[in-house]
This record gives sequence, structure tokens and C-alpha cells, in this order.
Amino acid sequence: MFWYFVSAVLLLFALRYRYPYFIKEANYICRVALAGYRMTKYIKSKPFYTLVDRFLDSVQKNPHKAFIRFQDKTYSYEQSDKQSNKIARSLLKHADLHEGDTVALLLGNEPMFLWIWLALAKIGCSAALLNHNIRSKSLLHCFTCCGANVLIAAAELQDAVEEVLPALREQGISVYILTDHVTTEGMKSLTDKIELASDEPVPADLRANISFSSPAAYIYTSGTTGLPKAAVITHRRLWAIAFFQSICGVKSDDVVYVCLPLYHSAGFGVGFGGAIDRGATVVLRSKFSSSQFWDDCRKYNVTVIQYIGETMRYLCNTPKRVSDQVHNVRMAIGNGIRPEVWRTFISRFGHVDIKEFYGSTEGTLGFLNYAGKIGAVGRMNSFHKKMFPYSLVKFDHEQEEPVRNANGFCIEVGKGEAGLLVSQITQKTQFSGYARDPKQTEKKKLYNVFEKGDVYFNSGDLFRTDHENFIYFQDRVGDTFRWKGENVSTNEVSDILTMATSIEEANVYGVTVPGYEGRIGMATITLNNDHQFECDGIFSHVTTYLPSYARPRFIRIQDRLAVTCTFKQLKGKLVEEGFNPAAITDPLFILDEMVKSYRPLTHDIYQSILDGHFRL
Repeated sequence: MFWYFVSAVLLLFALRYRYPYFIKEANYICRVALAGYRMTKYIKSKPFYTLVDRFLDSVQKNPHKAFIRFQDKTYSYEQSDKQSNKIARSLLKHADLHEGDTVALLLGNEPMFLWIWLALAKIGCSAALLNHNIRSKSLLHCFTCCGANVLIAAAELQDAVEEVLPALREQGISVYILTDHVTTEGMKSLTDKIELASDEPVPADLRANISFSSPAAYIYTSGTTGLPKAAVITHRRLWAIAFFQSICGVKSDDVVYVCLPLYHSAGFGVGFGGAIDRGATVVLRSKFSSSQFWDDCRKYNVTVIQYIGETMRYLCNTPKRVSDQVHNVRMAIGNGIRPEVWRTFISRFGHVDIKEFYGSTEGTLGFLNYAGKIGAVGRMNSFHKKMFPYSLVKFDHEQEEPVRNANGFCIEVGKGEAGLLVSQITQKTQFSGYARDPKQTEKKKLYNVFEKGDVYFNSGDLFRTDHENFIYFQDRVGDTFRWKGENVSTNEVSDILTMATSIEEANVYGVTVPGYEGRIGMATITLNNDHQFECDGIFSHVTTYLPSYARPRFIRIQDRLAVTCTFKQLKGKLVEEGFNPAAITDPLFILDEMVKSYRPLTHDIYQSILDGHFRL
């Protein structure tokens, strides 16, 4: 028996030496396989087992367990169930809703958001999750493209609704405000009606015809390059997103901190949906606050946090405190953390298991960095690739389309080479597209990728793999620019710039110059407190770390960078404004090889560039 034990230990050590990620990979594969099994089971069940059914099971199993904690109030699973029953019954009575209808929600992060979605799911309706920051034409566009016939808005957003009310009334839309009393014609109060409604369970036959392909929600893309598009989130897709917490290793006794917008897939699907799947507790905050973040984690005994975009950098930039490592957070789930921020975060806030992942709201594929390799978003393995067929293919940046061979098929890239991620659309990996937008839906499809008749989803994102098969996000298509025959990654240049002590943030992009092909590099930056722009020092920094073609020739300084609600940097307007000092009031600098420094970009230098006299 002893020798069997010794042999097993030696085998384990040998496996770990030869395959250092074997245990973590095996654990990941088991969790993905279990999620796949559960999905198949739920789809085959009659009627289809939805996320709201999972919630109702938790209500029966743990009625008094905390489901939502918001500010100083706690709502149990049973209380949340009864509250959603009251909402469902009031909407059935006053809004004349029927199975299959869509209701648009214009709310911030608050328990009512979650209760309303549960109520709508109980009566077989879908919810369009509107971004409460948008206004006027954009708001009307988002509302119209989801096909909703009812709008529910928070009391504090009544003014935003009144801006578009005439158009809504023309379309015969019922508008409800979450308040007890409304005087504006064309609007109705809802809170008073909810208060009077019964909290008795809603009959399941009201949603009897809902299937896994029915819409559960419409979640909007951020629209950084145009008007937002409403991605169709079917019940099957919502389950797939909700499973992500279990794949990461979240348990039922975890407390999940959700401070990301509920109108996006990270907050709603991964945070809220995942907590329902796990039977966990959600700590909800109206919006992310770097100064209050850790105080909240301590107050509510948070064990799992979410991050996105630059939130981790914001946390690392807060003043250091002796209590930085006094918390119970064991896991962080999110995407977009840069390697240097990752290291700083772990060093400062203690060992938190960072689950960096990649996924898009409407996409058919996701990656998870289950091995903890800093900088990676995942790791290629044959099991994952078999379940969700995908590939990285050569991409032509000038034509903005995949490179095809003589037979018209795409070409896979080699290790270390950046390629476009494409994932096959199959019965198991479906692409539901965008609501009422067949043109944009079709634009995301690629045909005859590796063989005649196949169809793939075009992620629009570039990745590379290393010798250990780890996958690294490189850029979004359009977030690269080509200068002097070379492709430049804006993310890589941004990472280099923010290594300089004086630069806090950098948004890198390419701008056109008359008489030149391609786009030349430009960066809009913010400076750290008490720092000035060091012309000589930044010149030395970029020439040390960046090849000539990748160095930002123009630098623009702003007090703060424009970002979307999910902290993605906005580039479109900056690209349009270019580097004309007559049109830009912000300080502008140009890299001058002659004086080996950056110097102020004057009107004379600008004209010299246009005349072709100043060498770029």
C-alpha cells in the first residue's frame, strides 16, 4: 500500500513537472463539461428550465438567505420572490403584457432592476436593458430597435424620458415611472400600483411557451463606433453567461460584489445571473467607487469581486492604506487588466485569484485564464476547441478583412503571430445577432472560412498565442494602425507610455496626414498629480522602448480621458479632431528627431507638415 502511495505521489510530481498546468486544466475541463451537461439537461426538460426556475428553486431551498444587499438593506430570496410577484401582477393588470412582449428598462443599479427582470421572466416577457446615461436620439434609437411596447424608468430619469416622450406617444408606447404620482401627460406611476398588488406566486403557465431560443434580454453594445446595437440574449445564451461563475469556482456561500452597470452583460449576466445559478448573495452598488470599494468589501464580507476596463488601475491609484490587505476577497472576475496593474494589485491587496477572461456580449466563444498566467486571457486546449471550434486567422489591416489563400479560404496564423479570432456558428454555438438589424447581424458572419459552406462569427478582435499555448488579447480591429508598412498595436504603445512616471493614462490611435499613406501614431494622455509633461524624458522613454514606426508623433494632454460606461476608451472623436492646433485647445506636442525631444506643436509646424517640409 505504501509503495502505491509513493508511486502516486511521484506520478503527480512527474505530471506537474512535465505538464505544469495539468491539474488546473483538468479542473477547468471538468467544470466546462459539467456546465455543458447542465445546459443539455435544461434544454431537454419540459418545460424548458430557465434561470428564473433556478431562482425559484433557491427560494424553496433557502428562503431566508440574503439575495441582495444594497446600501443598508438586505433582501432575502423569499422577499425578492414576493416583490417580483407583486411587480409581475401589477404589470399584467395595468400594462396588459403578454408572453413574448418586450419591456424596456431605464434604471440604474438598484434592487428594483433585478426584481423587474425576474417579474418579466415569470410572465414570459423579455427586458431591453437601456443605458441610463444616453439621451435624446440615442435613447430613442435604443428603445425603438428592441421592439418594446412598454418603458419603465426610474423617477430620477423622468426628465430624460420627457425629452423623447412625444415620439414614444406617437408609437403608442406605455410609459411607467417608478414613483407614486406622476402629473406629466403620457406617463403613469408604477410604485403605487406595485404596492397594492398581491405577492402570491405567478402561474408558470404564463411562460409555458418560452424556449431556450426565446429572448430573455436585449443588451446593447457600447456603440463606440456608432449607434448601439441590441444584442439578442436568448435564454440559452443567458444560461451560458450565468454558468461562468461556476466555471471560475464560485460557490453558494460566496458574496458577489456587483458595482458594474446592470445594463451590460458583465454586471447583469455574469454578476446577477451567475449569483442566481450559484444561489449566492449579491452586494449591489449604484456605481463603481474606487474610494469606497474596499470599505464595501469589508462591510459586506465580500468574497468575489468583478472588474472591467480600467477599474483595477483606479483601485491601484488610490492612496495606500494600512487596511489594504484586510478583506476576505478571494477571487476577482473580469477582463481588461494589464500585466503591470495585475502585479501591482496582487502586491498591494494580497493574494486574490484573478480570473481574467475574454468574451463579448453577442459572441459565441469565451476564454478563461484558469492557470493565472499574468497577461493572458486563456489557454488553448483541444477539449475547449472541440466544444467551441475557433481559430486565429491572418488579417489584412488595410482591407480590414481576413487574408484568403488561392482557394479562397482563410489562413491560420502561427504561434506568436497576431490573428483575427473567428468562431464557428453551429447548433451548439449559436449567434442570435442584433434585434431588428439584419445588416449588422450579417456583417458579423464570415462564410467559407476553412471549407465551403461553413459559417464563422467574426469577433473583430486580434489575439496571439505563445509557446505554452496561452492566449493574449492584442487589439480590436480598428484599434491598430498601419504606419510605414508596419502594424502598430495601440494597446502595446499605451502600455509603454503609462510606464513613464509622469503619465497616468494614455489613449493611443492613428491619425491621417495629408500626403502620407496609412495613419501615424498619436496619444492623448493625462498626467499624474504634481507632474508636468517632460519633453526630453518622454522622448527618451518612447525611443528606448518603441520602434520608430510605433512612437507617438503627436501627444495631446487632457485633464481626463473620455471613456464609455464600461471604461473603454473613446477614440472616434479624437481621431476626427486629429492634430490641428487651430481646432484643439488642449496642449499639443510633436516628436522632433532633430532636437531629440517633444516640442509644442505650433501653427507654423502644423503648416510645415501639411506642406511636406517637416519630416515625419
